[in-house]
Amino acid sequence: MNETNSAAVIETLRGRLNQVLLGKADRIELVVACLLAGGHLLLDDLPGLGKTTLAKAIADCFGAKFARIQCTPDLLPTDVTGFNLFNQKTREFEFHPGPVFADILLADEINRTTPRTQSALFEAMAERQVTIDGEARHLSPSFFVIATQNPIDSHGAYPLPEAQLDRFAMKLEIGYPDGEAQLAILNREHTTSSEGQTLSEDALIASQREVDSCRVSEEVQRYLIALCEASRTNENISLGISPRGMLIWQQVAKAWAILKGRDFVTPDDIQDVASPVLSVRLVTRVRDEANVINDLLSSISVPA
Repeated sequence: MNETNSAAVIETLRGRLNQVLLGKADRIELVVACLLAGGHLLLDDLPGLGKTTLAKAIADCFGAKFARIQCTPDLLPTDVTGFNLFNQKTREFEFHPGPVFADILLADEINRTTPRTQSALFEAMAERQVTIDGEARHLSPSFFVIATQNPIDSHGAYPLPEAQLDRFAMKLEIGYPDGEAQLAILNREHTTSSEGQTLSEDALIASQREVDSCRVSEEVQRYLIALCEASRTNENISLGISPRGMLIWQQVAKAWAILKGRDFVTPDDIQDVASPVLSVRLVTRVRDEANVINDLLSSISVPA
């Protein structure tokens, strides 16, 4: 297999993830789109649904370095980024890297840690670098964050502000598997794939570059702009899509087009990824967010 062929990379990754997260093919498609778009993923779901397994499977597939942070109120920014420690023998400061210097990072229950520590992680997400004692240190070019939060237990939590939520490309719920998938889970001997590395980091980066080169016509871009502008004047939306959110929406739509075997984006691609992309950045005045997004999409005429 030619690793630089994005179709082969996608098919391999899709197959591996479907082995470890059973019965969730639709969710896996969106996870792969988020990864190829170079974005970061927020999983807003209950414990025990396979979030850690999913993150480890992505890392294993590419032979990538995996790290996990259990976010707690006493977690410090240096626990995430690392720190300089003075060596008494050499009389010099030595840098001890934190878990953020990984390729795939799982930040579990990110809303459990303080805003100061959250901010340390968001610099890494936005810039793919961290600043320690005035020195910028670059992260992996394929740095990918999967953050989780528990939607039902808000005691002692620090909800992420809108500006930080906007750093994520999308928000997803995995949900419970169906009956057949649960039966398969009960009868398999392990919870992760034992195949080992099948792709390389270079293959992932090459696929992400192919997403970057995916074509978006001016007509489709004007359609996207019209949707974003409509979100800013919608009576049910108190905070609409920012220009950064618009860029992320286009990038995820490009990745979705590549997943569908095309090198150009259609209005359908914009619509297909709207819900996970908008749910992480829209602030609505009503509870039914899904209906608000559907109403937004139906308010703008789709170009022919």
